[in-house]
Amino acid sequence: MDFSLPLAFTVGLLSALHCFGMCGGIVGALSFGLPPEVRRNTTLFSVYLLTYSSGRILSYALAGALMGSIGSRLLQILGPGQGHRWLQWAAAVVVILIGLHITGWLPRLANVERIGVPLWSRVEPLGRRLMPVSTFPRAFGYGLVWGWLPCGLVYTMLLSTASRVGSLEGALYMLAFGLGTLPAVLATGLLAGKLYRIARTPHLKTVVGLAIIILGLLTLIYPQLLSLDEGLSSSGSGG
Repeated sequence: MDFSLPLAFTVGLLSALHCFGMCGGIVGALSFGLPPEVRRNTTLFSVYLLTYSSGRILSYALAGALMGSIGSRLLQILGPGQGHRWLQWAAAVVVILIGLHITGWLPRLANVERIGVPLWSRVEPLGRRLMPVSTFPRAFGYGLVWGWLPCGLVYTMLLSTASRVGSLEGALYMLAFGLGTLPAVLATGLLAGKLYRIARTPHLKTVVGLAIIILGLLTLIYPQLLSLDEGLSSSGSGG
């Protein structure tokens, strides 16, 4: 059984604390750029936030498709059997690293953001042209740009997407991750900066980070347990 999509969604969901801190300023700036009557209308405001995030998540899926195609090439080089296992193990290790980063035990993982700086320097001016975001098409366009913002968590998940074999699988993996981040980003917009204090709670970060580490370990161990169980079953039936 493949748990990769539920795993990606859960990592996105548990990364809420990271989203509160990383995206709070962005969502706040976008929100305050909207007309006052839009901000006062919770339903309309929520639709704008969903439109922002739709563009953002689409960018994640496009990046995932690219990494999935790279994963397909890697599988051709490594071979379909053991190569697939290696890619799965690499993805599980990346999830564990994300958990370590959220706990604060691996702060240097943020350096992965440097990978996207050259691309962001070219894309970011497009976002400035869409300001102020006063229409839904502009909101969606800004979300597309926002999706390429250098973020250690997103970029690390993208690295694990290389374990997906093919563009569609990679796109679905990052789509699941993006959908997992959606509640946190929406809450950040609707509650303004009220969640920022929560995001800085060290004990809560440790609990969330440990939960992600456990997920990564289970992903790493489960295929081995499954293979062992199948081996025992086949030997038992053979006897």
